[in-house]
Amino acid sequence: MLKASSTVPEWLIHCNSPPHIAAATQILSHREGSRANARNESRRRTHPSAAHRLVHLLPFVSDNADFINYYSVSVGCSALNEVSNRYSDITPYDRTRVVVSEDALDKGDRASLGGRYLNANWVRERAGGKWWIATQAPLPRTAHTFLSAISKPIALPHLSAAPSEAPAIGQKISRIRTVVQLTQNLESGMRKAHVYFPEQKGESWEIVPEDGRHAPSLRVTLLETKRIDDALCIQSTVSIEPLTTVRSEPTVFRHMLYGTWPDHGVPNEEHRSALLRFVRLVDEVNRDLSSQPHPEDLDPDPPIIVNCSAGVGRTGAFIALCSLLRVYGFLSLPASPPVASPLTLSPLGPLPQELEDDLVAQEIDALREQRPGMVQKQDQMVFIYEMLMAAFAERDGSRR
Repeated sequence: MLKASSTVPEWLIHCNSPPHIAAATQILSHREGSRANARNESRRRTHPSAAHRLVHLLPFVSDNADFINYYSVSVGCSALNEVSNRYSDITPYDRTRVVVSEDALDKGDRASLGGRYLNANWVRERAGGKWWIATQAPLPRTAHTFLSAISKPIALPHLSAAPSEAPAIGQKISRIRTVVQLTQNLESGMRKAHVYFPEQKGESWEIVPEDGRHAPSLRVTLLETKRIDDALCIQSTVSIEPLTTVRSEPTVFRHMLYGTWPDHGVPNEEHRSALLRFVRLVDEVNRDLSSQPHPEDLDPDPPIIVNCSAGVGRTGAFIALCSLLRVYGFLSLPASPPVASPLTLSPLGPLPQELEDDLVAQEIDALREQRPGMVQKQDQMVFIYEMLMAAFAERDGSRR
């Protein structure tokens, strides 16, 4: 972690300017365009329809098989799984996708054959080091898989041991405890997310598995809900219990809804202080074990699930902001930091020299390597710079 200081870093002052941001946006867009070409080629090779191949034939197709495979999205665009995507053009990278197996949550490049599909990717902060799951808002047909992902233990991506292996003595059990939702269920009359737990305290729903999936239904119960006005959010405590003949202990998680961030946009000026409070609250809630049975056995700071509607624009900006706030001491470092190895180098090579000091551009590019299209709009990129500046200004003011 960089030394905490109220002084705004020189790189941030320099980079938070329209000319620099315009240049950075162009560079990052060009790199994302190269990834998109590879993704589209993997779709073309995967889709069985000859008509589909003709319609989506690219003007430029790389013959570099390793490059195309690295950015492949073949699993998500297969005929079996494409109906589980909220948006047809947003599908997860095969190598970083979240695999919901019988015993654990795993990662695409190390998962065994089988497992259930979820439009979600494992994402690691470049600067802060924390792991997240970035995902689309669940659909009715994917709600059971989504809730199953919360109730499964995690085979953390940075660990070398296979998920089937027994945990080492003293190793903590890691399981999702916090879900962040950055979209309202309805925005401007359009469905952006579907509800997957009740709205009335004490009420339970039965969530059945998707057709053809032999798994027990899940009882989902709202235990508590409260509005936290200074963070502009609603915090709900929810339990999940499989409906089997053998009674098992429910899984409890916290759902954090921040509903003032518009799609394809950024929060208004008057809401930004509340967003900083929301970011800190999410971090605190994820470390809070008071709602958990046997807290002594649990990972003190597990990965967090975050979604907007597609799980790329607002989701990407939120993770990037958290990463940079973390590295400057505004958020705590991960309780279980990842292996001290850098993220995998991009096949596109490093960013050019003019961006080597720009931590925002580096963070966005690293996120886009792990899930397609992260931080969709230039306004969202500008927003990250501005929120960092606001965080330093707020800390400086509190020290006077």
